[in-house]
Amino acid sequence: MSDRPRIVIAAGCGINCEEELAAAWELAGADPEIVLLSDLLARAHPLAGAQAFCLPGGFSFGDDLGSGMVLACRLRHRRTGAGERFADHLRRFLERGGFVLGICNGFQVLVKMGALPNLAGTWTQEVTLAANASRRFENRWCHLRTNPDTPASWVAGLGRLELPVRHGEGRLLARDAAVLAEIRRRGLDFLHYTDEEGRPTATYPANPNGSEGAIAGLVDPSGRIIGLMPHPEAFLHSTLHPDWAGRRRRGAADDARPADGLRFFLAMRQAMAESTPLHFPANVEPCSEAAEAISARSLEVSA
Repeated sequence: MSDRPRIVIAAGCGINCEEELAAAWELAGADPEIVLLSDLLARAHPLAGAQAFCLPGGFSFGDDLGSGMVLACRLRHRRTGAGERFADHLRRFLERGGFVLGICNGFQVLVKMGALPNLAGTWTQEVTLAANASRRFENRWCHLRTNPDTPASWVAGLGRLELPVRHGEGRLLARDAAVLAEIRRRGLDFLHYTDEEGRPTATYPANPNGSEGAIAGLVDPSGRIIGLMPHPEAFLHSTLHPDWAGRRRRGAADDARPADGLRFFLAMRQAMAESTPLHFPANVEPCSEAAEAISARSLEVSA
């Protein structure tokens, strides 16, 4: 593996955070490549030579049919230039040690593809990201904390973070109580919204969208697929924090270390350097009954 891992970043079709994400990876010591989705899917081997595939934030396909839904269907069913379904290509990419990152809209896409949390290993949708409980777009900074028991050990040590959220549909809802319990049991809820003392909370606005379990991000059981609603690429330098001047005057310890968003990317780059191939189960078609149950749960809570 190169000392500077190659990162493929999807763009186009309403995605709008690709430049910020590329800047984050450059600062973390990687070589990002921004590729239009149409060009990416036309390639015979879209992720050849890459160590990570990233889906940035934005409003892909205008959030028609629900945030991330159209792009999730396209990535699951469209075929590459070699005639292989992109979802199958993505599985093989993961098998050889690749990573997948989805931020905000990218997280919504991975959830609706069934890639997260993927409890059953079948890429069947088990959770959704529904309209915020506040019933409005949320654009605010949040206190966060990583789960020390997550299988993504590279992120567990980040501890407390502050990052902004910018979304209208970020309320994580599980298909049922059993799914939520299993997510917690396996530590797949790698990131939580917290109060100022670092305690997970359901209280608005510290929990900006009403997510169950205060969940702000998920990983799959391998720790290789990761998605989160907050934007780490939006906090790459201390001066990007809304209270940066006050923090500097107070001599805040956080001001002397890399900004929290950059710490996230540095940790992920280190994980890529240490990664080894894994085995994933054969592809399984999405379960229509599960998708219907998720949709019903979303409507029930939104009513």
